[in-house]
Formats: sequence, structure tokens, C-alpha cells
Amino acid sequence: MTFLKEKYKEEIVPELKKELELKNQMECPRMEKIVVNVGIGRWTTKDSSRKNEVIKNISGDLMTITGQKPEIRPAKKSVSGFSLREGTPVGMRVTLRGKRMYHFLERLIYSVFPRIRDFQGIKISAIDKGGNLTVGLQDQIVFPEISADNTDFFFGMEITFVNSARNKEEGLLLLRKLGVPMQKEKE
Repeated sequence: MTFLKEKYKEEIVPELKKELELKNQMECPRMEKIVVNVGIGRWTTKDSSRKNEVIKNISGDLMTITGQKPEIRPAKKSVSGFSLREGTPVGMRVTLRGKRMYHFLERLIYSVFPRIRDFQGIKISAIDKGGNLTVGLQDQIVFPEISADNTDFFFGMEITFVNSARNKEEGLLLLRKLGVPMQKEKE
């Protein structure tokens, strides 16, 4: 069991139960999944000769970061203005649950966010009304597993934390208890 999952079960659930005045610990908000999205359309739509190389390299980096093979997402419709054809790969997605999710969240909180230059915390406005958080990273080299010398393609990613909170306040409380560095609310 990861440190974060153990901390959630032993410390966070009783605190949430008390603060939110819940009768049952199963009512407490919990992390359900983390979804990592990467857009690869700018490399695959213009230069189709390097498409397989791009997909292989980005997929390898994403697999190293998440510990899981990414799913390639094709374009749903053709758009002539963007030279995009239906079925052309435009993105990759990884959905993490359970042990891998908590392991990834731990690495994100304790090693990736501190490595981001001038990081002041995640804005509270990044949380939607359902309590889910979406964070964007500019490039993959903030992860300690990735070396800038060994990678050919630099790509950004969008990381979505999906939880079972009923509203924004519960989601924010859960994320803060887990240790996600959130900015302070302006008074």
C-alpha cells in the first residue's frame, strides 16, 4: 500500500467525516481516477512521414511517467482547414486507478510540483463545480524519470483528478488533505 493511500484511510477519512459531519465513512469524498491527456496532433497531421516515430517516442515517455501504456485517440471527424483526416491520431490518454493512481499522485505532489519553476500552487479556480481538478503541465521534463537529453519531442499534458466529491468545497478539502499544493483563498 502506498503512503498516500494509507494516510487517506488512517487520517484523512476520520477528519473528513468529522469536518463534513458525515454519518458513514463511505460518504467521504475519495479519489476515483487520474486521467493524463497529451495532444500529438501538431506532429502527426503535418508531417505524416514521422508519425510512427512521434507516436512511439511520446508513448514511451508517457509510459515511463505513468507506468501504464497510453491509449491512442483518433480524430472523430475530418477538418480540411487543419489538414486533419478522420482516424488520424491526435492524442493519447492514460487512465490511472487504484494503486497506480496513488503512486502517481504521490510522485506528482512530492517530486514534480516542487521541480516546477516559480510554482506558487494550483489555483482554486482550476476546480470545477463537481470538485474535480484539472492541471496543465508545459512539458514532460519536470518528471524526474525523463531526461531532456534523451527525448526528441517535448510535449505538455493535462492531468485531471476525478473524485467523488459532491461540490467544489468538498473537492478542495479532499485535495488539501491529500497534500495537493493549492493556493490560498483571497480574502
